[in-house]
Amino acid sequence: MQEGARFQTDVPMRLDRLPWSRWHWLVVIGLGITWVLDGLEVTLAGAVGGVLKESLHMSDAQVGTSATFYLIGAVIGAIGFGYATDRLGRKKLFTVTLLVYLIATACSALAWGFWSFAFFRFVTGTGIGGEYAAINSAIDELIPARVRGQVDLIINATYWVGAALGALATILLLNTHLIPATKGWRFAFLIGASLGVVIIFIRHYVPESPRWLMTHGEKDEAERVVLMVEKNVDETSEKKLTKPEGKLLTMTVRRHTPWKEIWNAMVHTHGKRSLLGLSLMIAQAFFYNAIFFTYALLLVKFYKIPAERVGYYLLPFALSNVMGPLLLGKLFDTIGRKPMIIATYGTSGVLLAITGWMFQHGILTVVTQTICWTVIFFIASCAASSAYLTVSEVFPLEIRAMAISIFYAAGTLAGGVGAPALFGVLIGTGSRTNMFWGYLLGAALMVFAAGMEWKLGVKAEGQSLENISPPLASAS
Repeated sequence: MQEGARFQTDVPMRLDRLPWSRWHWLVVIGLGITWVLDGLEVTLAGAVGGVLKESLHMSDAQVGTSATFYLIGAVIGAIGFGYATDRLGRKKLFTVTLLVYLIATACSALAWGFWSFAFFRFVTGTGIGGEYAAINSAIDELIPARVRGQVDLIINATYWVGAALGALATILLLNTHLIPATKGWRFAFLIGASLGVVIIFIRHYVPESPRWLMTHGEKDEAERVVLMVEKNVDETSEKKLTKPEGKLLTMTVRRHTPWKEIWNAMVHTHGKRSLLGLSLMIAQAFFYNAIFFTYALLLVKFYKIPAERVGYYLLPFALSNVMGPLLLGKLFDTIGRKPMIIATYGTSGVLLAITGWMFQHGILTVVTQTICWTVIFFIASCAASSAYLTVSEVFPLEIRAMAISIFYAAGTLAGGVGAPALFGVLIGTGSRTNMFWGYLLGAALMVFAAGMEWKLGVKAEGQSLENISPPLASAS
């Protein structure tokens, strides 16, 4: 269809009324693997920190800084690939970003010094950052509204499935009795590349988002994709398809959204939502990146745990982050987004402050420290996932991927990029008091974000994306 042409469509209603089926599982597995890969990357990079100090002759600060390079790459990748995702489509970009990731992480295994390792981590980050925008927008546009919150949180929690895999891998690969220390960490990074090769074939069967197609004049293709999905669901689900309910959506064909309109939508039309998204993303980025990227260093420095045994302590930590959204995720669709986001952010912040005080006064052992982290992050994983859920729900379809990338980038820059380097320096001082002040900063950010949700939160549970925020093209 030509630019400016108007038409009516029932595509959103037809997608939202679908019963859960094997096709939805294909989407979840094929696209949600992004979080598994990111969790794997972060865990491996954190767990091998002690080994890298010897193998590549890196200091504590350089280990933390290499994580910062990864996050800077993720920020740049998110912005660049995010804009391309809204312009060129979800499917094209989630293929390209996965290729960038798997090549770069394989190259990480070949690093010969700090700067080569930092560069390869930077490129790996660009792929992962681009994945966030392409994947989260595609998933939200394909999952029925009634379960979108729960599914989003669980998918985001698979980050910790990757973290658990990474922890298990390091237990084996960092065992110097089996593999030399100079080689084990290199094999660890090849795991992610191998997994990426498998997933790229699965993604071939995930279609382009019909919602994206309909806004770009591809009405017939959007109809074809929806018909294909309906046929698949009808054949594999025990529940019969119901008739779509609601009014037809009137759309105007537009090939792209100008930067000026993106700015107006995010700063003026949805300014309060932008402030909310920024607050949630900054808080969770600092909270997680500060603690998890440097957890291995803390165990080695303060509890004298051998680097090859770090994986044993990372594993329960990772599993608690998976179980949080699995057990609490449904409440975001029943009790609602706003009360659950306030509760998870606020509780996580308070518990971190208490645990930080206990650490400062030497009350904790390595076992009780791990138990405290396990409890805190059982709750905090829901909070972190809800930040991505929020920014992917509350903005118009035409700028959804760009909004995700902007807030991911802003949150990471403001709350995440400096956090690993900061905590690397704090750990290097050997002062428990310095560590406590760092934890207190993370706790304060989480409590502040809970307050912002109380003030500006959006009631999005059970609602169509088009009801939460009408497409820009529908108002043209």
